[in-house]
Amino acid sequence: MQNTTFDDLKLIHKRLKKHYQSDPMPSYAARIAALTSLKVSLQRFSDALCDALNQDYGKRSRQDTLVADVLPCIGNIDHTLSSLSQWMSPCPRDPGPLLSSSTVEVVYQPKGVVGIVTPWNFPVMLSIGPLISAIAAGNRAMIKLSEFTPATNAVIREMLACSFSDTEVVVVEGEADIAAQFTSLPFDHLLFTGSTEVGRKVMKAASENLTPLTLELGGKSPVLVADDADIDLTVERIIYGKSLNNGQVCVAPDYVMVREGKQQAFVDAYVEHYQRLFPQGVNSDSMTSLINQRQFQRLHDLLTNELAAESQVTACHNQAVDVEEQLMVTHLIVNPSLHSPVMTQEIFGPLLPIITYSNIDDAIQFITERPRPLALYLMSEDGSLQHKVANQVHSGGMCINDCVFHLAVDDAPFGGIGESGKGAYHGKEGFQTFSHGKTVMTTNTQQHNVSLLLGPEDNEFKRAVLKSLCE
Repeated sequence: MQNTTFDDLKLIHKRLKKHYQSDPMPSYAARIAALTSLKVSLQRFSDALCDALNQDYGKRSRQDTLVADVLPCIGNIDHTLSSLSQWMSPCPRDPGPLLSSSTVEVVYQPKGVVGIVTPWNFPVMLSIGPLISAIAAGNRAMIKLSEFTPATNAVIREMLACSFSDTEVVVVEGEADIAAQFTSLPFDHLLFTGSTEVGRKVMKAASENLTPLTLELGGKSPVLVADDADIDLTVERIIYGKSLNNGQVCVAPDYVMVREGKQQAFVDAYVEHYQRLFPQGVNSDSMTSLINQRQFQRLHDLLTNELAAESQVTACHNQAVDVEEQLMVTHLIVNPSLHSPVMTQEIFGPLLPIITYSNIDDAIQFITERPRPLALYLMSEDGSLQHKVANQVHSGGMCINDCVFHLAVDDAPFGGIGESGKGAYHGKEGFQTFSHGKTVMTTNTQQHNVSLLLGPEDNEFKRAVLKSLCE
């Protein structure tokens, strides 16, 4: 809906709420039918989505769109279809000895009308992915799409209209003012994906209605390269995550930590591997543009700042920047000032600082002293170090000897911690995020009730029973 007003938003929300209340527990069959229809629509519109994203970006790799936007949604639907019956089933619980005359189960109810706020970097995966979980849980949904992807938004709107009525799923567009009004609606759950700065504002707006909230934010995701790691293999694993969508990924490596004396070997290996992937630099067919002039200028300013500070900066190809097309190859920055913008801001683009450390414990301390990242990457074959980092260093998710692909696991939660987010979704955890797990206790009317034991009357039998239960 173009030129949406706050009154429009409230009317849409009211309509969805009314229809949810008329069918507050959609059947398993209805949910399966909706998800199956959505999968068919995704497959049908995949080419149109690739074309639209290419239009919105100016140049967007078709492979980036298929691998990171379309295929994850199809895989998510397939996993949900195969698991939904189990997820929806009431979960028996142990009532304990005091309530032995009762049975207890947890029933998963839809929360109602949920709001989904989508960013521009993966507008398909980050709108349809949460929607899959919301529909699986039996909800209605409003989706606020990014104002920076209008062509893609039009395809998403058409695609969803093939699977859902306007009493089930509604797409909303608009600038920042509409996004702010959207997050102030009294949703039954709100999921926001975006920056930490905006996430704080969303959390404040949601608090006015005590709206349950999932925040998928970002931050500075580190790569810790241990002394035993093979540099060539390490670069091979890192470079995909940093090159996907040209670094415009919330879980992209934000900085790399390598042992002192190994930084030049890392730089040389990275440049060599990068040039095999992008042999024409910014003119390579598989290169993705930065989304708009504002983002390009922000990253160009970060790079200019490092050059002015005389940091060791290495462009991964001599065809390094195309201002008109908003293209930039990855630039490696060795040991920038820790107070510089590239080390205090989330980069979200093709700049990669390399920080050297003298021993592994110093490197771990460096990471733990900073806000908890959305992703953590460890390159090492040392089992004891893997265990130590996995258990002692906080992050939303982690890959050992790989990069970003944990996001593609359908049967595991994805979410941040602290400044990188709140809550999680994907798979079963996604179903539970958009459900209310309600405890239901049923007491057998043909047996004595525990209230007879816990009543105010005092006698020796009660004292003996209660004493035994406390032992």
